[in-house]
Amino acid sequence: MKKTLCKTAMLITLMGSLAFIATSCSKKAVIPPDSMAGGSGGNASGASGYDENNIAAEGTLDDAASNGLSNAGSDSDEYKKMHGRCSENLFPIYFDFDQAGVRSDMTEVLVKNGEQMQKTPGAAIVIEGNSDERGTNEYNLALGERRALAAKQYLVDLGIDAARIQTISYGEERPLFTGQDEDSFGNNRRDDFIMK
Repeated sequence: MKKTLCKTAMLITLMGSLAFIATSCSKKAVIPPDSMAGGSGGNASGASGYDENNIAAEGTLDDAASNGLSNAGSDSDEYKKMHGRCSENLFPIYFDFDQAGVRSDMTEVLVKNGEQMQKTPGAAIVIEGNSDERGTNEYNLALGERRALAAKQYLVDLGIDAARIQTISYGEERPLFTGQDEDSFGNNRRDDFIMK
């Protein structure tokens, strides 16, 4: 009964979040697949890609924010990899399997997200922690929360007021990718950043 109530509460929260996102995320930029660098190797500095496993689309964050492209491809895998469920001009960060520490190749993303928050000083942000489906529901909710808290602490260390940042965990409940392969799992292990 307790698990059913928990899932019902999460479903209600999810529906509200999706309604909010649908009304607030209509102008995200898209990097077309043909403009992204190819190959499976990542950039060691994290400047043009997310990681060595090519877990997110290649291309710099500046490219995505400044291209002014429409979100016509928002259902494409490339778009989902680059933007997750983030608000406009914010980007997701990705995590290693069963880890909650911010990867070194994700720090550039957090710096960009922090800069965007500094440009909008009155806005609050919700960091949504996610995991892949492996592990129990309870474990994955806790892991998602640790991931969201790690990103929050990084932003606070960058000078963002902690009172402006909320965290929530969806664990394995909101996958963007439904495949049963490491690429799909890797893209579901992320934090999304929602501006309020």
